[in-house]
Amino acid sequence: MASAALCAALLAGCTRSIDTFTAPDGTTRHGHELTLTAGETWLLPDTYTHFTLTGEARTQPGAEAALFFHTDTARTRGYEMTLRGGPIDGTRKTGSLAAVRNLYRPLADDGTWFPFEIAVRGQRISISINHTLVVDYTEPATPYRADEYARRLLGRGRVALRGVAGEVSLRHLHINRLSPWQAARADTIAPTDEATDPIIRLQQRNFPVIDYHVHLKGGLTKEQAHRMSMNYGINYGVAPNAGEGGVGRMLADDREVYEYFNKVKNLPFLRGVQGEGRRWTATFSQEALGVFDYLFTDAMTIVDHRGRLSRIYRPEEVHYDGITREQYMDHLVEQTVLILTNEPADIYANPTYLPEDMQADYARYWTDERIDRVLDVLAHHGIALEINARYRIPSFDIIRRAKERGIKFTFGTNNVDADFGRLEYCVQAIDSCGLTPADMWFPSMSTRRSRPVVLYNDL
Repeated sequence: MASAALCAALLAGCTRSIDTFTAPDGTTRHGHELTLTAGETWLLPDTYTHFTLTGEARTQPGAEAALFFHTDTARTRGYEMTLRGGPIDGTRKTGSLAAVRNLYRPLADDGTWFPFEIAVRGQRISISINHTLVVDYTEPATPYRADEYARRLLGRGRVALRGVAGEVSLRHLHINRLSPWQAARADTIAPTDEATDPIIRLQQRNFPVIDYHVHLKGGLTKEQAHRMSMNYGINYGVAPNAGEGGVGRMLADDREVYEYFNKVKNLPFLRGVQGEGRRWTATFSQEALGVFDYLFTDAMTIVDHRGRLSRIYRPEEVHYDGITREQYMDHLVEQTVLILTNEPADIYANPTYLPEDMQADYARYWTDERIDRVLDVLAHHGIALEINARYRIPSFDIIRRAKERGIKFTFGTNNVDADFGRLEYCVQAIDSCGLTPADMWFPSMSTRRSRPVVLYNDL
């Protein structure tokens, strides 16, 4: 009798069409299409170590299902891929390697069939949705797992399908068993050191890790950003600068906005736009900007006390001309309030930024009264407060005060090149300020369409 290893080797490389599903109680179902409802579990035949699984799936609005692999009948071990569409609301979306690489923007629309592929080659797990790679994870020799996910590890086991809510359908499932030799030949990315990685700990807590403020500039390409996002486990919101007065090439009109959107709409990023200058609301139509997931702006460009447009991040453009720095600070706060009141931004980015020669006295200039004026506007209009990793602002004190008011937060970097970190300051803020997933903002919460837009320069 041939050994199990020999049998597996002989079967390796043979693609098998799945048309028989077995329930945990032994009930079988036949057919090339399977619709899962809440509470249903079906298993594919046989056990697998290295494999590729392909098929098509369709989620209905509000529906969710899970596809487990390397698991057992009771689904107590192995990994889980999420199948869930809908808006960007902080819930895991289709393609997530649940609690290890969570995704928050679906690449597939509800009600539409889309192709997917899951592959396990050695210690590498890859997931593609709509022919786009969304997860590329290599399990390290010593993975970090919270107690709840202690058995979420590679090994050998069954493939199981579980309905969670509503109806999710799958069809044309094919599985290809790979031999150890085939798996060893596959390219493998270097694993992250999870012993010291705070991001995997947030993933295990199902805390949404999204950097909404990433720019493709300074040598950072969309391909490189894609690889970094998958490797670090951080969802990226990639946003061009749009308007005038900033640094580098910016989108200049509706035509360029639509052209840019068409280039990025199928990429595995959240899609944002950063308004630049103070006339961007007149430069672009609300219809054009409305195709994006979110908009953000900052108060790093103001109209100064002499009526000059001033980019306060450039020392040569900061002029005090006969006023004290305290008076300048009052004017900066007034400008910030005007910007947040009259521009259709979802997020206040680079918040509380000060000119270079004032930064050493940040706490002195940001008095309680000035802080309250800005927080009042954020709370009134439902604008999120960015916790900025590059500038390490706002202070933890301001973050705590914003949290007490119920203001929501986003994380953002505002990178200038391809060499930027992993939201270190934002991670510190989570622990120091007691932030929870309920404190975070998502595009589904946007209020900008309900706010009248006033041209800032006409005020």
